[in-house]
Amino acid sequence: MQNTDPNATQPNLSPMQGAALSIPEALGQAYAHWNAGQADQAELLCQRILAIWPGQADALHLMGLMAHAFNNIDLAIDYLRKAALVPRVPPLFLSNLAEMLRQKGNLTEAEDYARRALSADKTLPAIWNNLGIILQESGKLEEARFCLEKMLSMEPNNPQVHNNLANTYKRLGKQVLAKEHWLKALALNPQYPDPYSNLSYLLGQMSQHDEAIAYGRKAIELNPHLADAYINLAAIETSRNRHNDALRWLDALLSFAPDNTIGLASKSLTLMHLDRLDEALETVNRALEFAPQNPEVINTKGFVLQALGKTSEAIDAFKKAASIPGLVNEKALTNLAILHMQEGDNQKAQAAFEELIKAYPTSAQAWFQRSDLMTFTADDPSIGQMEEILQSIEFPTDSDKMMLHFALGKAYLDIGNSAKAFEHLNLGNQMKRVTFPFSVQDSAQWLKGIESTFNKDYITNALSQSPRETKDAPIFIVGMPRSGTSLIEQILASHSKIYGAGELKYIQSMVNDFASYPTINPPLDANRSAQLGKQYIEKISALSPDHDIVVDKMPANFLHVGLMHAILPNAKIIHCKRNAIDTCLSIYSKLFNDEQLFAYDLKELGEFYLAYESMMDHWKKVIPAENFIEIEYEDVVENIEEQARKMLDFVGLEWEAACVDFHKTKRTVKTASANQVRQPLYKSSSGRWRKHAEQLQNLLLALNYSDKDPIESSSNAAPEMVQIETKKPAAKTAAKPASKTAKPKAKKSTS
Repeated sequence: MQNTDPNATQPNLSPMQGAALSIPEALGQAYAHWNAGQADQAELLCQRILAIWPGQADALHLMGLMAHAFNNIDLAIDYLRKAALVPRVPPLFLSNLAEMLRQKGNLTEAEDYARRALSADKTLPAIWNNLGIILQESGKLEEARFCLEKMLSMEPNNPQVHNNLANTYKRLGKQVLAKEHWLKALALNPQYPDPYSNLSYLLGQMSQHDEAIAYGRKAIELNPHLADAYINLAAIETSRNRHNDALRWLDALLSFAPDNTIGLASKSLTLMHLDRLDEALETVNRALEFAPQNPEVINTKGFVLQALGKTSEAIDAFKKAASIPGLVNEKALTNLAILHMQEGDNQKAQAAFEELIKAYPTSAQAWFQRSDLMTFTADDPSIGQMEEILQSIEFPTDSDKMMLHFALGKAYLDIGNSAKAFEHLNLGNQMKRVTFPFSVQDSAQWLKGIESTFNKDYITNALSQSPRETKDAPIFIVGMPRSGTSLIEQILASHSKIYGAGELKYIQSMVNDFASYPTINPPLDANRSAQLGKQYIEKISALSPDHDIVVDKMPANFLHVGLMHAILPNAKIIHCKRNAIDTCLSIYSKLFNDEQLFAYDLKELGEFYLAYESMMDHWKKVIPAENFIEIEYEDVVENIEEQARKMLDFVGLEWEAACVDFHKTKRTVKTASANQVRQPLYKSSSGRWRKHAEQLQNLLLALNYSDKDPIESSSNAAPEMVQIETKKPAAKTAAKPASKTAKPKAKKSTS
């Protein structure tokens, strides 16, 4: 403890417990009470000191420490700001103020105070530590490493130093060093919870989910109030689309720390994934009340606003987050570029990506997202740059490597180098495939169970004597991913009376509420099916009150065609089909945001496709023709007007020429096809699989493909329109859907 003015005459406090105390004596007792856990007595003494000496720095500092301990960070900062105004303020007080400002998200001001502290005293390890952490979060990683390595030289056996230095190594992409120092911290103190939490995060990034969860649980066992551990566990569950599990961890955190801003921001994102958008916005706004300048929270609000369709506000949020120094800058710039791309403003998107890559030249996320915006040429320097980044010795994470493999796979497909394309695509797909369990047999059984449940009699019973509004007629577009569903939606959404809502999760959320789907208890009788249909209509009606018809383009809803018809008998269901091998090739070349578990192995992909075909044959038999139609992607490419008229006749609308000029329609498109649907139709994607047939043998065998024509091996051959022959799957080889929208009944969906 230091007195800020030792030469000043020290007034006495009024008698307490029969004795008068000088200021130093009162301060000594106050600290003793605080260290003994007697906060009330410590606060009373500090208040008495400040009543007679309002600027007494030691009392202000202790009041700040107490306020911080009781989670009142604004009051804590206020006390320490006042202490910092005192001449010759102790450097440690400045350092503590810097740390509190960091926790508040005010990194620029935090760095200023930390540097003031260091310039006043370079011998205190805590000052080096606090400045290092602030610099780390500001993205000044080399400076952060210098500070924390300096502290380690001063306290080599301090486990906290090893933990903090490991965090910086992690962000520098030095995962081996990071893990080494976290383990060293645990060797020095096996009961130290923070390294367990940080190892949990690292293992989660490496897709070692079960081990990551175990480390996170150990951290919470050692410190039930360690907020980061709950947030890391939620992130692990989110990474595998278990959003309800993520929400449980975050609710557990907020039950004892309701004002935790990152916890609130994480909960907001989780609610967004669960399509609880109003709650998500309310939650992130609450976080901003506590930390209005926190870039992580601002970035999160941008996500939520984007999901709500408030595009201009989302752009403003991403720009604001990107303008604040720190590690969020890269994420916010990436989000801004992606949003411009989804809005169809490719010029702004390209400019944003160029700014991003200039600032972060090794950002895998930037290169990966940018690859969807462009068509690569053989002399494009981007290909060499991505190869160089991928081959770097100290590369951040498996996730980053995986993204670069997919980006390079796309680049080599663009330039016609099939061998190099599949070298990268195979590696990327293999890295993704090992991160989750999957059984084709279980999937086949589950699909067959859906078909058996939703037979013609079951659907008829659900519809019998059930009053339905004729206006309750949304359009569902279903099919395999990459089969042209986004194109069909864009054509329809170009009509003045149709609103394209994108990939809605409402049907899947409904399915999630059925504990053992396809079994539904109580049974789906007429009344219950009508009630569920009404709930769905209420949700979609709020999306676009100015349009007569809403399109729900969730491809995986092909699993639930029977349910959709049972609850919405007036709905129009459009099944989008495309050449099987072209579809599977396109799927295999994509890394999906949502889980598509069938997508990352060519054999499983082919087997799944056969199961999908079998299911669609079933729906054609049980759904009335006036409610169900199939549209061939290749037919749309050949004659868009004919197919557009066919679809408009099917949904009962008059012809509008804008449907042919679909690429001119201004709307947000959030799928992997965002760039393609804003271009006129082209035929080059039809039959393109033949260029890569040598690489697709496992797929062709799984599809039972047979064709009398020779397979093309030349990458320069012009693509042709082709028909393929497939055999229907035997029961033992039927495949399983791989999104969380399609899983064995023993495991409930949480996406």
